[in-house]
Amino acid sequence: MIFAFYTSPHLIDLILVFTLLEGIILARWRRLPARTVTVMLLPGLCLLLGIRAAMAGAAWPWVPIALTGALVTHIFDMHDRFRR
Repeated sequence: MIFAFYTSPHLIDLILVFTLLEGIILARWRRLPARTVTVMLLPGLCLLLGIRAAMAGAAWPWVPIALTGALVTHIFDMHDRFRR
């Protein structure tokens, strides 16, 4: 039964919740602007959504859409970091 949880998309849901909590903690504790935290975490969130779509058996376009979102947000993140 516990093995079923590790192979279900609900594990990714749990990781998504913890990632969002991490963003909130970073924004509050480190006093980072919300935009900075969002741009920093979005590529990983998009990758997690792609994994979740694949594990849940979603229609095939959702995985490439999530991966493209991860690429685009990663480029924005790198642009932000190198601009400073």
